Amino acid sequence: MQSIIYDKFEMPEKIKIDEKTASSTYAKFIAEPFERGFGHTIGNGLRRLLLTSIEAPAIISFFMEGVHHEYMAVEGIVEDVTNILLNLKGAVLRKLTVKGVPNLREQKVFHKMLEVGQEDLAETGNRVITLGDLIPEGDFNVVNPDLPIFTVTKPMIRRISLKVAIGRGYVPTERIQIEDRVVDEILVDAIFSPVRQVNYYVENTRVGQDTDFDRLILEVTTDGRVTPKEAVAFAAKILTDHLSVFEKMEDYDILYEEATSHEDNDRDELLAKLALGINEIELSVRSTNCLSGANIATIGELVVMPEPKLLQFRNFGKKSLNEIKAKLFEMGLGLGMDLSRFGITYENIKDILDEYNKEHAEKLSG
Repeated sequence: MQSIIYDKFEMPEKIKIDEKTASSTYAKFIAEPFERGFGHTIGNGLRRLLLTSIEAPAIISFFMEGVHHEYMAVEGIVEDVTNILLNLKGAVLRKLTVKGVPNLREQKVFHKMLEVGQEDLAETGNRVITLGDLIPEGDFNVVNPDLPIFTVTKPMIRRISLKVAIGRGYVPTERIQIEDRVVDEILVDAIFSPVRQVNYYVENTRVGQDTDFDRLILEVTTDGRVTPKEAVAFAAKILTDHLSVFEKMEDYDILYEEATSHEDNDRDELLAKLALGINEIELSVRSTNCLSGANIATIGELVVMPEPKLLQFRNFGKKSLNEIKAKLFEMGLGLGMDLSRFGITYENIKDILDEYNKEHAEKLSG
């Protein structure tokens, strides 16, 4: 296969997470830089997948001994069956199905013989049955075990069964397929999607001197069945897998021209300015002597120095400072510049300029 060379695309090297606001159910992801327009392309694709395609467990059916349909009331229970089913939809069960574990996707049935005696009702006259009372820890991690399901007001013994499945999206009762369905088993609309909300927005960001690149900010809120980080990783993998089929159409292998990247050009232009000697720019004799007395020989040594430190040098006053700032401004520079993204710091500026001057001299001589 032949290779064709494309100009470099700006792409993020890693994804940042806002640790200050992150929790088990919310996270803000920041990815930059993208080429202009790619922020919306990636953000909208991930948002759609997050809201429709992430899998999680949900309760799909309910059985209680003596209950024949969802519109009846149950003696000794405050809530009618419709309200019980609504409460069950709030169940948050976590389980990541891992390859190699048998019967990963089979529907799981939880049986419970509910026994409520008079002693359970003695203090308040009722007992609240929670999700944790009906589904034990083990096969699933019950994220909200204290979720109230129904309230018992008199002693009773009833057999209860809940059936749990893993799926994606929202599945109404008419589309749910139950394995080994029993008489009086009531189906429950299944809300499989663990992602509750996804927001994304795109801002401008800088690459070198250009400010028209995209910064993608993605906010994801889940209900705890998966974490936001897991959800984004799963969505990205699903998107990648769907796009992989289009790679089979390729007649050429695309290579990106790294040598012409904006970053490299910007660094070369910057170093050319930083390597200039103080005596090569038009400063007054007083300002030049002040910088010479502070052992500052190049523009590079000057711009990485914070303004307060410069004022500490002997005979260095506001007039000289303003003159230097004005001259640097004309060159597109300033005092106390953060050049760390170019690998330049206050500590290594002299070494970097020495290396640059050596390489520049070799190119001229060659």
